[in-house]
Amino acid sequence: MLSVALTGNIASGKSEVARMLANLGATIIDADELSREVVQPGTPALAAIVSRWGAGVLNPDGTLNRAALRASVFANDADRAALNAIVHPEVKRRREELLAQARARHDAVVIAVIPLLFEAAMERDYDRVLLVDAPDELRLERMVRTRGIGAVEASRMMAAQIPAAQKRRHADYVIDNDADLETLRRSVERVWREITASLTL
Repeated sequence: MLSVALTGNIASGKSEVARMLANLGATIIDADELSREVVQPGTPALAAIVSRWGAGVLNPDGTLNRAALRASVFANDADRAALNAIVHPEVKRRREELLAQARARHDAVVIAVIPLLFEAAMERDYDRVLLVDAPDELRLERMVRTRGIGAVEASRMMAAQIPAAQKRRHADYVIDNDADLETLRRSVERVWREITASLTL
């Protein structure tokens, strides 16, 4: 089994690339999905979040109000570090379970979508690293237009990540997502051919 970490700064297009790779036959393990799973009502992570930030970060039905939590966390480095310390170990534990299952099934290629791969110094845990990148101004525009995030908050979220130019130097594959979907699809297919070719070497 070949393990590939798929990363990229916020609004670079990781989710779209992951969908395309899934259609090509990759097994996908998405950290964003896992981060939602591990903070469901009744989980230790959600209890720890409420203990630190109070019931104001909950929706009326007891689920996590991610927007309310995000507004607090991205304004404060200590809060962001505290949230990461609660959520990241739970996400890692769940990811390792899914990787073990994929290995037992003899899946050929597993793509682990990890937005903060380099920030968490996890790049050496995977056989390959695939980076999705897009210009800062385009990512900012996507966040404001498609996610309803204000420009100031979006800029703060972008600034919290290691610059993509730094990450490019440590990636095995880079996909530039600065054009249309068809161009992106061709880039994904090219990288997929390179990844699968390495299985037979």
